[in-house]
Formats: sequence, C-alpha cells, structure tokens
Amino acid sequence: MVFLLRFDDICPTMNWRIWLEVDELLLERNIKPILAVIPDNKNQAFLIEKEKEDFWSYVKKRQKIGWIIGVHGYQHLCVTRNRGILGINSCSEFAGLGEEEQEDKIVKSLEIFRANNVKPDLFIAPYHTFDYTTLHVLRKHGINVISDGFSLYPFVPHGVLWIPQQLWWFPKKTLPIGVWTILFHHNFWRESTLKQFKADLEKFHNKIVDAVGIITHYKNRKKSLIDKVFEYFYKKALIKPG
Repeated sequence: MVFLLRFDDICPTMNWRIWLEVDELLLERNIKPILAVIPDNKNQAFLIEKEKEDFWSYVKKRQKIGWIIGVHGYQHLCVTRNRGILGINSCSEFAGLGEEEQEDKIVKSLEIFRANNVKPDLFIAPYHTFDYTTLHVLRKHGINVISDGFSLYPFVPHGVLWIPQQLWWFPKKTLPIGVWTILFHHNFWRESTLKQFKADLEKFHNKIVDAVGIITHYKNRKKSLIDKVFEYFYKKALIKPG
C-alpha cells in the first residue's frame, strides 16, 4: 500500500499563505506531489490572494525537481450538469459537450502551458467530471494519463492510464493494499487544518511515493476483477441517492 498526494486548484490567486507552508513541508520531506494547475482560472472561489506574478516560474521549478504537473481543465467553470463517466458530481466543464467544444478548451489550456514553457504530465478534470469524448481529445493531443476514478491500482482502458483518486484525507490507519491518491483542497484550509496535515504527514510519510514511478510501473496494467468489485462498492458508498 502506498499513497500519492494531489493538490487541486493551483492558480496565481490561490491561498498562498497556507500553500507556502505546505510547500515547505513537502520540500523538507522530499515528497513529490501532483499539482492540478488551472490554466486560466475564472472561478471566484479561488480569487483569494493577490496574483503571484512569478506563478509559472514557480510551477516550472517544482516540475524540474520531480513534482507532477496536471492540467486542471481550462477555467474551472461549471457549464453542464452532466455527471460524466464517474457520476459523482452533477457539474462539469467538459462532460456532455461536443468534441469541437471540448477540444477548443483543451487546446487553449495546452497553449497556456506551452506559452509558459510547462508541459503537463497528466490531466485532471474539474469536479471529477469528463466523458469518453474528453479522453479521445486528450489522446489526440498527446495526454495519456489522468488522475481520477476508483480502483485499487492504476489501469489502462482505451489507451489512457487512470491513476485512481479515492481519498480526500489521510486514513485513520494504514490500508492493507492499493495505490491511494489523496486529494487536498488547501485553498479552504485553516491553521488547524494545516496542523493536522503536518501531523498526518509525519505519521504516513514513509508510505508516500511519487507519481513518476507509479506511471512507469502501471503503464500497461489492465483493469482486474478486484478493481471492478472495489469500484462498485466504493462508488455505492460514496454516491448517495437523490
């Protein structure tokens, strides 16, 4: 059993006061997380602090030391009520849109990354919602890894490696098997949350790995029966009716 750490909604106007403390903790322990970077944020929830002018320089520096950089949609806006493949949120920036519209968003996102000399390592859909058209467009533009879904281990369907994301905080105790991605939303943390993060980081740091090795190890793995059973019961527990 190992953990990957993922931090969403990374953008120039995020909660830098908290983030810089998180950044220091990760550097001290040589932990290399996944950063979900919004290319052109228009979501009011993440207009928290004054825009960091050297934002893309910061992203490049972190990528150079092995942090994984994900393209987190385009503007992080909810434009449809389509639940997409996973079906956990009725809000999406992509799911339900036609190929041309989805491709326009993804191309614009990649152009922003390219203009700032950053090549994304994978794709992370806002709100966990995307569809098979999204995956088709991503493959078309050279992105073959996503961080999302529910399984015990990463697997490859339709030419795309899915690195599962099953947790939103550290578990109370070590889990017996699996590759578990923990998703954190630091923009909404308080000092007490940061303190808890530091304590849990100390507790579990020897179980935290980086995504580069995971991508290499699982790049050809197919979905197994145990993954399918896990996904069925996990989603059943996670998604409440109504």
